[in-house]
Amino acid sequence: MAKDNNRNQILVNGAESAIEQMKYEIAQEFGVNLGPETTSRANGSVGGEITKRLVTMAQQQLSGGNARF
Repeated sequence: MAKDNNRNQILVNGAESAIEQMKYEIAQEFGVNLGPETTSRANGSVGGEITKRLVTMAQQQLSGGNARF
């Protein structure tokens, strides 16, 4: 059995639930049913979009703009 090597830590309280909500919203937009029966490609497209949106939000925040989803 594979050992869980996930070292990612949520550093901001409440961020985990916000990211979970974002994940399911994006999955719905993409028409992806998240879960073990879904292909890695479909699940990965959701994760990639989360990253893309988080980077955009951070860039907007750093430049003084308003972040939006």
